[in-house]
Amino acid sequence: MMASYSIVIIDDHPLFRDALRQALSDAFSDLKISEAGSLDGLSSTLDVNSETDLVLLDLAMPGVKGFSGLMYLRAQYPEIPVVVVSASEDPSTIRRCIEFGASGFIPKTLPVETIREAVKNVLDGGIWTPPDVDLSEEGDSETTNLVARLATLTPQQVRVLMMLGEGLLNKQIAYKLSVSEATIKAHVSAILQKLGVDSRTQAVIAVNKIESPEWRNSVM
Repeated sequence: MMASYSIVIIDDHPLFRDALRQALSDAFSDLKISEAGSLDGLSSTLDVNSETDLVLLDLAMPGVKGFSGLMYLRAQYPEIPVVVVSASEDPSTIRRCIEFGASGFIPKTLPVETIREAVKNVLDGGIWTPPDVDLSEEGDSETTNLVARLATLTPQQVRVLMMLGEGLLNKQIAYKLSVSEATIKAHVSAILQKLGVDSRTQAVIAVNKIESPEWRNSVM
């Protein structure tokens, strides 16, 4: 491919980032690759590189739980396609990622050549998922409704919800995000309203409902 592309790899395992970088560098003649090991690192990278064509995102990293990293990226940078690259091969997880706006899902166990073809497909404007995974099965209406509600959260609301899931108090969240406690209270109120729940505990429980069971027992 002769076109020039800029890709950001976000994964907290340096060895995997190196392997993915090498695999893609060998497949594209003109490719700029940036790396980040955390969601904050990714935000810094994207803020200074507005020409990013694709983000390759691992779902599980420090400070990121479940689909929260994907939700944040789609809210904060809706114009940049995101492909999830994960150790998970669970069909419900793959289907959920696409529902949250991912342009593809690449299991880390795939051969290098397949990973290259998947990335090329998305850069050409397609959506790529493993061909042997059946994504036709629909989830229950309650879960589908919750996914739609979560997709309405702003980037900052997603971050606040992530921290609520960690059990942080409003004061602690305000400190981490460098805003006032009153601002956090306003965000929490908006989150509860958008999710249709009455308390922060119910909000966290609702989000946990859409997580893959394997995430509760292991780290991808």
